[in-house]
Amino acid sequence: MLLISGLGNPGEKYVTTRHNVGFMLVDLLAARSGISLKKKGHKAHYGVGRCCNRSVMLLQPQTFMNLSGESVASAIKSLDITSGDLIVIHDEIDLPFGAVRIKVGGGHGGHNGLRNIHQSLGDNSYVRVRIGVGRPPEGGDVANYVLKPFSGSEKKYLDEVLLYAAEVVEALLVHGEQYAMCEYNGRNVLKP
Repeated sequence: MLLISGLGNPGEKYVTTRHNVGFMLVDLLAARSGISLKKKGHKAHYGVGRCCNRSVMLLQPQTFMNLSGESVASAIKSLDITSGDLIVIHDEIDLPFGAVRIKVGGGHGGHNGLRNIHQSLGDNSYVRVRIGVGRPPEGGDVANYVLKPFSGSEKKYLDEVLLYAAEVVEALLVHGEQYAMCEYNGRNVLKP
């Protein structure tokens, strides 16, 4: 069993924000795999099923971003798996909009959701799918920026970016980390 957790904030206020791109991708993966996200537990909404012929739990923590680790740690414990069986999907300000990158381990880079997962698990060796949302304009507040909806021009391409990110996750499930990193980490879905 693999645990795939998309990060975001609960509630209608945050549905279309940059910080919720992890939730958006889990919704898409669930739709593509026929998995319902109607179960409640682990301080989350989740569903269990098969994605790319792998048993998975798709998780959307409902703790707000900064406490995501509580939900992820609860799910890992109940599934009796290790952090090596965890994929976390999150927004990444250090990547331009349209970039999707896979990373294994490493620091949290100031991302409060990742910071809390690191603290809750005592481990950072899980796989991350980082979806680029870009940085705010010079001098702009990062927290305010990620809690705002995508711009009009970004919204035109958001579905394309999410479909590409779903392809990246599915490649991870079918072929593993090394293949997926070699195949996708050098590309951007949006060509300049």
